Amino acid sequence: MSLPEKYKKPYESKDVESVVYKRELNSGLFNPDMLVQKFPKKYADSKTWTSITPPPNANGRLHAGHALDVTLKDIIGRYKRMQGLQVLLLPGSDHAGFETQVVYEKKLEKEGRSRFGMDRAELYKEIYDFTHVNKETVTSEIKRIGASYDWSRDTFTLDAKVVSGVQKTFIKMHEDGLIYRGKRDCNWCSKHQTSLSDVETDKKEVVTTFYTFKLGDFNIATSRPETKITDKYVVVHPDDNRYTSYKHGDTFEAEWVLGKSTFTVIKDDSIDPEFGTGAMTITPWHSGIDFAIAKKHGLDMVQLIDDYGKFTDVAGELKGLKATTVGRAKVVEILSEKGLLVDKDENYKTIVPVCYKCETLIEPQLKDQWFVKMESLAEIALQASQDGKLNFISDQYRKTFEHWMKNPIDWNISRQIVWGISIPAWFKNKGTDTEEFYIGNTAPKGNEWIKDEDTFDTWFSSGQWPIATLGFTDSDDFNRFYPTQLMETGRDLIFKWVPRMVIFGLYLAREVPFKDIYLHGMALDSKGQKMSKSKGNVMSPIDLADEFGMDALRMALIVGNAPGNDIPVSNEKVKAYKKFVNKLWNIARFVLENTNEEDDNFDTTIDNIHVENFKKVKYEITKNLDNYQLHLASEELYQYVWHEYADVVIEEIKKDLSSENKKVLRYLFKQILIVTHPFMPFVTEEIWSDFADVSKDNLLLVQDWE
Repeated sequence: MSLPEKYKKPYESKDVESVVYKRELNSGLFNPDMLVQKFPKKYADSKTWTSITPPPNANGRLHAGHALDVTLKDIIGRYKRMQGLQVLLLPGSDHAGFETQVVYEKKLEKEGRSRFGMDRAELYKEIYDFTHVNKETVTSEIKRIGASYDWSRDTFTLDAKVVSGVQKTFIKMHEDGLIYRGKRDCNWCSKHQTSLSDVETDKKEVVTTFYTFKLGDFNIATSRPETKITDKYVVVHPDDNRYTSYKHGDTFEAEWVLGKSTFTVIKDDSIDPEFGTGAMTITPWHSGIDFAIAKKHGLDMVQLIDDYGKFTDVAGELKGLKATTVGRAKVVEILSEKGLLVDKDENYKTIVPVCYKCETLIEPQLKDQWFVKMESLAEIALQASQDGKLNFISDQYRKTFEHWMKNPIDWNISRQIVWGISIPAWFKNKGTDTEEFYIGNTAPKGNEWIKDEDTFDTWFSSGQWPIATLGFTDSDDFNRFYPTQLMETGRDLIFKWVPRMVIFGLYLAREVPFKDIYLHGMALDSKGQKMSKSKGNVMSPIDLADEFGMDALRMALIVGNAPGNDIPVSNEKVKAYKKFVNKLWNIARFVLENTNEEDDNFDTTIDNIHVENFKKVKYEITKNLDNYQLHLASEELYQYVWHEYADVVIEEIKKDLSSENKKVLRYLFKQILIVTHPFMPFVTEEIWSDFADVSKDNLLLVQDWE
């Protein structure tokens, strides 16, 4: 046959990728409904196979980690589709609540504006418009990666159906006694003026000064002297022999920051007598540990530090000082002048909680917030894991998951931000002793009811993602595709997202939302460092694809990347797999030059050593794909194409281009295209168009794997 013109020049990915993706997309075959309609014999009676894709935040461009995420899922989805399953890779994007609002606040700062003082509706609209522009960018970049997603089912976490469903879940959970409102200690970011859940705070090691102060007969050790101003309880362990002269509840007077005060001794077995002096004063309003002690013993709680991190009225002459800076220094100065400073260690290392977005020191506050009771929900999730209903591809993550489920903490789900799904609650006399609230989408009769301005923690909506994207439990899609088969996402989400999806799946649908859980590692730079904008080492998958081609990038992200392991990404590695793409292109040229359609009728029952060798390789590739060992499957594929088919098969057949050998050559190459397609969809689909009439939907996308 005459060689197509395109093979007379080197492979150019930029000439191919958009054309190929458009061809696949326009076929409609990313949609499982269309698979059944166009190929009823193959798909009508087959099982569904579904993976709900983790929704990237709609607040910026994709990075290499996103490309890894998309590639892993797409490889498995394409493989399952070729196996004859009704594959649904359901895409979406996340409004990302607090994270997106932080991104937008930085934009406002550059413009000399602030969200504080802005009209809520105006701010929401601005963020909404900003998010949708970014959402379109994100979607276009995911398509560039080659994602065979069913875009007709594309979902956004602020779509009306999702918002309605999430609010109904909140109402149901309240009716079931799983939601409560209460004044409890919560993580507070004074910069962004919102509470955060435990998984939204980072731990940061700092070097600070560790002080010891004299308080009556006690020595009090602390790294946060600014919190001690209004303390009036000294807590020791009941069995600490150093303090046997005091009984629980005894009082004494002593000089302190604001003058002479009365202190009460509290004995509690939660105190570690080996830490510091074994005696501590507590600040219940500003410490979760202290709050628990105070609640246990019915002690008073006083707000010393306000929402902006400054001393309140109770600090007397220190009112208005920034607590952690000027305020701390002033407290130390006062106690030193009174002769109460006993000792200080200026090289004390400690771990402090900080906001995961701005690294502002978290200042715990007692706040009226909405909480989810986690104990019973965690129990059913733990049981599901122990019963084998969840298959963690790396078993280390099962241990992490189960540890989290065995140690649940009630979940603060309310955020003091504009951007998000509003909590369906109404208040009367809010903030007073006679406060009342009503749960529902519409207010009760009466003008005195006001809407709750808080929004849901983004994980409250994202936790319902597998159910929400399928239309919740009363939809046809839910009945057809739930439970899904695979959840593939980053290993860092073993804390934030995976447990919540399992919990909501079991709570709302009485069934786990997915069976297999594949947690990939982080995409690192060439030096093994985590990519971040501040370091300037973020690699754009689009930029890499523009230079080397997307097929090359997909292979570079997969080969050598075992589940859960971090993977360095470099230009050199992607460039190396560009050579592999070119190798396939050159092989195609040779096969097309030396065979034609008449050579397609190869009898696979004939004994042929090359065919037998390929069958063994394909068996290994299939086995590894079934077990989600994509790194092994891709390596097996690479080695066979380069070192077996190119170096051995072609070289042998070159010497004898008999009719039989031509058939073997052509048959094996078409098989190579089939097994390579999930990994490198663009170049394989383009080559396939010279072996089949793709105008009749005879795309490589839906060729039989077996």
